[in-house]
Amino acid sequence: MQNTQVILSSRPVGVPKPEHFSIREVPVPDLDKNQVLIRVSHWSVDPAMRGWANDVPNYSPPVAIGDPMRSFAVGEVMASRHPGYTEGDVVEGLLGWQTHVVSDGSNIGHIVTETDLPRSYALGILGLNGTTAYFGLLDSCAAKPGDTVVVSTAAGAVGSAVGQIAKVIGCRTVGIAGGAEKVHQCREEFGYDAAIDYKSEDVASAVAAACPDGVDCYFDNTCGPISDAVMTRLAQGARITICGTAAITEWDPLPVGPRVHRQLLVARARMQGFLIFDYKDRLAEARTALAGWLREGRITVREHVLDGPQAAPGAISMLYRGENTGKLIVKVA
Repeated sequence: MQNTQVILSSRPVGVPKPEHFSIREVPVPDLDKNQVLIRVSHWSVDPAMRGWANDVPNYSPPVAIGDPMRSFAVGEVMASRHPGYTEGDVVEGLLGWQTHVVSDGSNIGHIVTETDLPRSYALGILGLNGTTAYFGLLDSCAAKPGDTVVVSTAAGAVGSAVGQIAKVIGCRTVGIAGGAEKVHQCREEFGYDAAIDYKSEDVASAVAAACPDGVDCYFDNTCGPISDAVMTRLAQGARITICGTAAITEWDPLPVGPRVHRQLLVARARMQGFLIFDYKDRLAEARTALAGWLREGRITVREHVLDGPQAAPGAISMLYRGENTGKLIVKVA
C-alpha cells in the first residue's frame, strides 16, 4: 500500500506557492502495538498554514523541509492495534497532507461523533474554524446580546461562523469582505445586518455609517488597513480579538502601521490575541453547541472543495488571493 504525500520541498517567504511543494509516494509501514492506520478523506486548507511553512517566530515550530505539510485532516481508521480506537472510527487531527497515516494517537484530536453531518464539517464548522469562531467571539470577545459585532474576512470559514454565532446570541452584525459576491454572501447566506466591500468602499466611512453607536466587538482576521479603519469607531468598553493577520504577507521587517494606543485608551478597550489551541480542553463544548445549531438550521455552511492531492500545492496561495467561496478543503478520497 502506498501513501501519497504533499511535502514542503523548499522554504517560502510569505505565502507558500505551488513551487514550494512536491508530491511523492512512500510505502505505508506495518502497524506496531498501540498504533492505528488511518485512510484520510479530506485535508483542510487554513490561513495558519502560511505561518507553519515559514521559518519565522510562531506559536509552533515550522514544518521541516521534506515533511508532509502540516494540516488538519479527517479520515477513517482502517486497522487498529490501539485500545482507544476501533476499525471504522472517523477521526480528526493534525494528520497532514497525506493519504494514509500510521498514528500512535498523539496527532489525533478526537473521534468524530456527529456522523449525521457531512464528514468534512469536522475540518470546518465543527473543527478549527467553527471552534475558533465560538470561543473567539463568546470567550475572548465576550460578546453579549445587543452588541454590535464587526468581523473582517466575514465570508470566510471563520468569519462566516462568527457572524452567525453572533446572530444566534442576539447581536447586531457587520461584515467586511472583498468583492460584490462575498458581500452578497454575507447578507444573504450568513445573515449579516450590514456588509462592507473593502475593495470598493472607504472602510472607515462605511463602518461609521453601519455602526452609529460604535463597535462593541471586533473580530479581527486581517490586521492592516481594514483594522486601522475599524479602530476609529470603537465603543466604550470595546473588545478586540486578533485571530488572524491575512493582510500582512511578510513579517521581516516587522510591519509598522498607525498607532492604536489612543483609541484603546479613550474607549477603555481591550485587545487580545487568540489561538484555539488554548481551548483544547473545551472543544467538545463548542462542537456540541455548533452541531445543535446546524441541525436546527441556524447556521449555514459553504464549502469550496478541490479534488485530489495534485490540487493541494496551490491551495494556500489560492486562499490568500481570496479566490475560495467557502471553507477550502481538498477531497483526497
